[in-house]
Amino acid sequence: MSELRIPDAADRDDLGAFTARVVRLDSAAPVRLVAADDRVTVWAPTPFDALVTRTVRGTLVPSDVTVAASALLTALAVDRAAVVDPGPGDMLWPGELPPDDGWTPVDDVPAAELEALAERGLAVARENAGPHGPPAALLDQTVLTVRGDGPGPAVRVPLRVLFALSGMGFLGVDGGAVRVAATGSWLRLDARFGGVVRRRITALPLLVG
Repeated sequence: MSELRIPDAADRDDLGAFTARVVRLDSAAPVRLVAADDRVTVWAPTPFDALVTRTVRGTLVPSDVTVAASALLTALAVDRAAVVDPGPGDMLWPGELPPDDGWTPVDDVPAAELEALAERGLAVARENAGPHGPPAALLDQTVLTVRGDGPGPAVRVPLRVLFALSGMGFLGVDGGAVRVAATGSWLRLDARFGGVVRRRITALPLLVG
């Protein structure tokens, strides 16, 4: 049996809200919990082919386990205790996790600006949706190009990353700023209530250059 310990009630509520949003997007989604340095980081895939993540203070035994998001949500919402069993660790994790180190901050973007871009992208996606939703080529289009002060290349943010941010409730007028960071092969956007991570792609601008 796994043991997830989160002493602070506010952290438990934050993680419960995060997990509820994951389940809302995909009721069968797995979540991967990884513990290090008295912190537990939770990862989850989304229908937008991007990972979402949230870190809270706590411990986990074993230190790396993949469970059903619905099981974790039940443990957090029903037990409401400092120590819970997050569920059987028998779920398969799809793919790899991004690296812990090597991230270069690029710039901060107002969350309200990204929310507006996501709304515009949603309107375009609805116009072009087929029987299986918007085409992948549309979701991969660049909606924002972020340039830092250094000599590094610009970071292109695809529409699907904004959909993941918005779908998880990470954006909004009260969301402050979203930090954009990158490695050579990964893109990360950290908002007030969680982050979205995806492998970097090259695409032509769709909404904004």
